[in-house]
Amino acid sequence: MTASARLPRTLHPMAWWIWALALATAVSRTNNPLLLFLVLAVLGYVVSARRTEAPWARGFPYYLYLALTVVAIRVVFRAVFATGVTPRDHFLFSLPRIPTPDWYAGIEIGGPVSLEALLSAATDGLRLACMLCCVGAANTLANPKRALRVLPGALYELGVAVTVAVSVAPQLVQSVQRVARARKLRAGRTRGPRALRGVAVPVLEDALERSLRLAAAMDSRGYGRCGTATRNSRRITGVLMLSGMCGLCAGAYGLLDATAPAFLGLPALGAGAALCVAGLRLGGRRVTRTTYRPDPWRFPEWAVAGSGVLAAVLLLAGLGYDPAQLNPSYYPLSRPTLPLVPTAAILLAATAGFLSPPPGAP
Repeated sequence: MTASARLPRTLHPMAWWIWALALATAVSRTNNPLLLFLVLAVLGYVVSARRTEAPWARGFPYYLYLALTVVAIRVVFRAVFATGVTPRDHFLFSLPRIPTPDWYAGIEIGGPVSLEALLSAATDGLRLACMLCCVGAANTLANPKRALRVLPGALYELGVAVTVAVSVAPQLVQSVQRVARARKLRAGRTRGPRALRGVAVPVLEDALERSLRLAAAMDSRGYGRCGTATRNSRRITGVLMLSGMCGLCAGAYGLLDATAPAFLGLPALGAGAALCVAGLRLGGRRVTRTTYRPDPWRFPEWAVAGSGVLAAVLLLAGLGYDPAQLNPSYYPLSRPTLPLVPTAAILLAATAGFLSPPPGAP
């Protein structure tokens, strides 16, 4: 690696998204709590090592809070909607049972709760929490405004809406902090309902001014103006996109269902992808835009994206280890272990923390 590759710069946003989505794919293949905690540790290390000082780079702790909430809700639901306890289960406590009507048969509210049921629910919630944290890591590390440059022209307007939506929450947090500091300097009340009223009005005014500036900037840059696309081309684009999405859905169903006909598998998936690509290419003609200083794609981008993809491939292939180790049994209860190959695959994804260039100084 040359010295210029290690100079402080911002990594290509698509490299971070490929890395995060590949890691989320790897998480979807396992229910092992040790591997899931290892994924959270990898995400925390990479985010802390390579995040910038931008407003959207401060949101990862909130994704962790959301992950804890998901786990707690999953455990509570499993305890309330009990599935019964067998003699081999470890009984913990019992909730008051609520009688249900006949048409609600098969679902019990309340009753005995076992240790196996709670651990199974916590692990399921932890897997979903890891997927949310993967998306949160991508939002934290990737610049959403730079990611807008690489979107196809047909998705440009949707990408602008998503970029604005992602940027709203960090900007509101900054506004609240700025108003709170100003109230402290003026010796105003900083807590209670009166303080909330004094903070809400300046924050809303700041949000309104920011939206007006954004609208003026978008209008000055020609946002919303159509290119050379005609009405017929827009209709053809819609037909191609709808047909392609139907093909993708049919192909995914054919791959997941072993009893489905053969043409609903890879053929339908490939045809749907081809139709979507054609629709995106045709729809991109109605958006005319220029690119100033396009983001480079160099060795660090290949290394970061490749580390995540290789980790997902190793967990999907199931080679070199027992696939049952990815999903330990809870009925009967058994102690999970760390299989060597999946552990090495997840640790391989952690190399993105030093393979990527350091972020520039604020």
